[in-house]
Amino acid sequence: MRILLLTQIIPYPPNAGPRVKTWHVLRYLASQGHEVTLVSFVRPEEEKHLPVVSEVCRAVHTVPIQRSRLADVGYLLRSQVTGRPFLIERDNLAAMRRLVEQLVQAESFDVVHADQLTMTQFALQAQAIADKQGRKRPFTIFDAHNATWTITQRMIDNVPLPLKPILHLETGRIKRYEANLLAQLDHTMVVIDEDQEALLTGVGNGQAHALRQRLTTIPITIDTAEFTPVLRQLNSCNIMTMGTLSYPPNADGIRWFLNKVFPLIQQQLPDVTLTIVGKEPPRDFVQAAAAQPDAIEVTGFVPDLIPYMEAAALMVVPVRAGSGMRVRLLEAFARAMPTVTTTIGLEGIEAEHEHHVLIADEPVDFAHQSVRLLQDPALQQQLAQNGRLLAEQKYDWQVALQKMDAVYQLAMG
Repeated sequence: MRILLLTQIIPYPPNAGPRVKTWHVLRYLASQGHEVTLVSFVRPEEEKHLPVVSEVCRAVHTVPIQRSRLADVGYLLRSQVTGRPFLIERDNLAAMRRLVEQLVQAESFDVVHADQLTMTQFALQAQAIADKQGRKRPFTIFDAHNATWTITQRMIDNVPLPLKPILHLETGRIKRYEANLLAQLDHTMVVIDEDQEALLTGVGNGQAHALRQRLTTIPITIDTAEFTPVLRQLNSCNIMTMGTLSYPPNADGIRWFLNKVFPLIQQQLPDVTLTIVGKEPPRDFVQAAAAQPDAIEVTGFVPDLIPYMEAAALMVVPVRAGSGMRVRLLEAFARAMPTVTTTIGLEGIEAEHEHHVLIADEPVDFAHQSVRLLQDPALQQQLAQNGRLLAEQKYDWQVALQKMDAVYQLAMG
């Protein structure tokens, strides 16, 4: 089948959650013999990776993009006028619309696969072009990494007061927009069952039953052949956490751990240390490290995570807001890293408390579970082994993405 894959970011290297998810979807589609034409926004630092992506695709087309806070203000104001989400207006670039129009007019695609919310507007555009030309519509797929409205909803309680009304309005707009997509596009793939229910809350009761048939849950996957277990340092008293820190839910969770949980751990284990790994750390993280240089390290982006994992006794994945699945948790399991996370952090992952991972939601309990794990090497080993086995059996890309075949069978029909 000929597939037009629309992505918000170049899906390589797979060093952040969205890229990990999309890279394995792209690899899987190519491995099944499909011809994939990739259309993506591209940042200057991503252009060097295009040759690798081109090896998997029939063709690759890009539109340059550069974020700016000043431009975001303009998109936010436009959103107030159009009633569409800020996220949609931000990525509604004329150059992308022209590129999609040229490709769809020049070639008949069997499937248009829109990866992430903001790219769905171009799938709708492809439908409209086919209708205008009197051609058969391509089968359209919304590959939802999250039920995005739940992310902004969960963030409302944790943002400064002046931002609450703005975030509340954006949540409502996204919820309505996502609900409309369920009817406008042919099929929607989500990564957790909870996101199916979240998306359906935006539609009327009379529509929900019918639209549920157009939803499929397919988890985010990893490559367990590449992510092999690390050899952790014996008797380490180091805690590691990681994430793309420019993503607000990641920064919020780690900030909560840094300010509310880590001091409680230090009271019980004065020698404990914390390493925060991730691109674009907020200023307060850097200031915390400067205030306690012997206890806290903030690395920024690192090209290789393995040395930091090897030096750590455990990983923490503190999540208070967000939706979908946490790729860093899957990576921790694949790397055989004993881990403490929250209930939200574990959403969509078939892991059990005390068997694969430890779960805690309040600062005192999270600190208790972290200290307990630091002091129990046998429990560390148990969680590490069970987590690795779970990653192999449930979340390897060559296993889990077979569920996508059924969606593409619908397109053939």
